[in-house]
Amino acid sequence: MSTIEQLYLSLDQRRRPEDVAEMIVELMRNHLKIHELATLSKAANRSLKNSIYGYTSMLETFGTAIGAEKQIKKAIEIFKINEKENTGYHSVTGIETFLNEVSPLIHKDFGQNNFKSDRLNKDLRKLAGLDISKRNYNKKWRLLKRIEIRLQKFIHESKKIELQKIAKHGLSHTISFDHFSKNLNTACFIAYFNARSNLRSTFTNQSQERPFDEICEMLFNRCLEASDNTHWEAISYIYSDAKVLEHLNDEQKGNLLGKWTKILEEISDFLEELWNENDIYRKTMAVKKGNDSTTWNNTAGAWNKARDNWMNLIYALGLESILEDICFGKVMRLMAADVIAWHLSSGGKIDPNTEVWNVVPLPWEVFQERAFCNKEMIIKACQEAGIDPEKSGWMAPRIHGVSEFKPTPELVHGVTVSNPFLAKVLRQNKYFSGKL
Repeated sequence: MSTIEQLYLSLDQRRRPEDVAEMIVELMRNHLKIHELATLSKAANRSLKNSIYGYTSMLETFGTAIGAEKQIKKAIEIFKINEKENTGYHSVTGIETFLNEVSPLIHKDFGQNNFKSDRLNKDLRKLAGLDISKRNYNKKWRLLKRIEIRLQKFIHESKKIELQKIAKHGLSHTISFDHFSKNLNTACFIAYFNARSNLRSTFTNQSQERPFDEICEMLFNRCLEASDNTHWEAISYIYSDAKVLEHLNDEQKGNLLGKWTKILEEISDFLEELWNENDIYRKTMAVKKGNDSTTWNNTAGAWNKARDNWMNLIYALGLESILEDICFGKVMRLMAADVIAWHLSSGGKIDPNTEVWNVVPLPWEVFQERAFCNKEMIIKACQEAGIDPEKSGWMAPRIHGVSEFKPTPELVHGVTVSNPFLAKVLRQNKYFSGKL
């Protein structure tokens, strides 16, 4: 596999920025200026290849939804049908196709899963030409029901993983290889910024490390210097800064705005579902027992990322007047009670963003036109909470600085551990997880 192909695969992974930087050096060494190579080497010299450990305890991939391979293979055995190649056990389309082909064999309708009312009795089975025993029929019927349930769980888990990716790096994992590899400067910036964006959160009472560091700046400046050859549309999938969007035509910006609007709609529905399932204390957003904080926080992060991109495009297209009629608020993440207590004990207070969150209508209510919220309402709420509506991200476009490169720490449930092998042992023994 070529280096550019490995770099592309990293878009859908959680590779350490140091390891991505090492690949970039290998790919671009002869194209980099001395100071650019020196900047990139700050990370590349700490890659796993150059490390005394050569190992990280942290997973370098996102989670994977479990398909229906086990259930489908059992169905193939019980129904005595030929197994096709590439059946698609791990795709929604493949599982649905299998169900649509096999369910008619026992005259079962998709979605009809009530054991009392949806099965065929002896007379109906005879009428349908099913010359099988009741026990055999029930066994097949139950198995198809389990596959349908597995399909719904697979769809749900896939959605959660997709939202986690969006929360971290926007839409970079959807960029095609042709668009990614079209220009080396473009590919290198996207891959490194993607790796930085995918960094895990650390357990702290301070703000998290910002992904755009000095290496991102250097790689982005290379894109600017060779602007005519840079694939700006590909970059806009992960970085929708005004400097990027000004290189897109109105059609490209409009298509991207439509894409993010659709994503916002899908996320808003899922947020409402999670809100109704979890008894969330809105005033403080402190985690309570029974809250699915991981799913909520990943979904909230996806909403805020999509909202930022949507806002940036609204401004880039000169459509700010829309915000006078409709404007969505941010969604607050759930915070562990010990982090809140730590923050308060060190002289801090409840995040003022939470005060804004408590005043403005819930985003899904606004999106579904059940409540009204516009730019003026959000600005007023921010002012009353004592925060700047633009710098705080409530009114995009957000302005970010350039952070200094810092080595990726080994983390166990957000706590930094110096040695990757020690980190593995601590994780296996559930240290810092709250389950000891």
